[in-house]
Amino acid sequence: MASVTITGRTPSTAAHGDPLVPRLLLARRLRALRESAGIARTDAAKVIGRSDSKITRLELGRSGCAPDDVAALLTLYGADGDERTTLLALAEQTTAHPWWHADADIVPGWVRPYLTAEQAAKLVRTFEPQYVPGLLQDEEYARALIRRRHPEREAERRVEFRMRRQRVLRRRPRPLNLWVVLDERALWRPIGGPATMAAQVRHIIELCKRPNVTVQIAPAGICGRVEGDGPLTLVRFPQQGLQDMVYLERTDNAHYPVRRAEIERHWHVFNTLVTEANRPEQTPRILADILAGILATY
Repeated sequence: MASVTITGRTPSTAAHGDPLVPRLLLARRLRALRESAGIARTDAAKVIGRSDSKITRLELGRSGCAPDDVAALLTLYGADGDERTTLLALAEQTTAHPWWHADADIVPGWVRPYLTAEQAAKLVRTFEPQYVPGLLQDEEYARALIRRRHPEREAERRVEFRMRRQRVLRRRPRPLNLWVVLDERALWRPIGGPATMAAQVRHIIELCKRPNVTVQIAPAGICGRVEGDGPLTLVRFPQQGLQDMVYLERTDNAHYPVRRAEIERHWHVFNTLVTEANRPEQTPRILADILAGILATY
């Protein structure tokens, strides 16, 4: 599968703001200008004294670029006037600090692109086979889950970070549109005990009342449709023409397929999961039954 696999950390940047969308917009236009001018990546790289791989990363939106380098490329490509001004302004934003920068020491490198995209997204579609996804987690559930892998002295900071991430669901004026297909087994998997699980189910019931949140409960075993049997997340941006992001989280790494055919295939997989899961209008009843079952174990 064509994808970007990310396992390490990325260096911090210099300004403040969110660099992802400016990078993607700049990337798309720089590639179009280069191809329209009939210039090879090798020749473009020579103009700014960089490697071919730098041009590739720049055109995929994976890295920022100094405004001086962008200016040199625009001159090479013959771009001027308003377009030149706009692209140089975007270049200034591509080296900004993302929203998680202050907590970079607790944010693994492989999840950083997704976390940045999530905050800039118009909609997120996700399938989770094992645990309640982060955007739906109740605070106590998140705390119990995080304490399984991290020492207590840093657990609270991670919990606070996760709760802050959820603000995107209440963002004004346009909150993130979230659609989750959740394997029913995730709601029966004991995390923190019956009281924690009961609170988590109640939390999902409340979130489902929001017009921007849809949750479907899938029968056990449906995850076999997803490559690697792990979570699948799809991100769509509000800016027209930006390619959707596919995020495949695995143990201590993540894959980001970038070929259009692969992205379309993962959308097809998610849409199939939607048709095979219980309908959204059945979710309140299913959650009420699960809650009753959990309460019976007290």
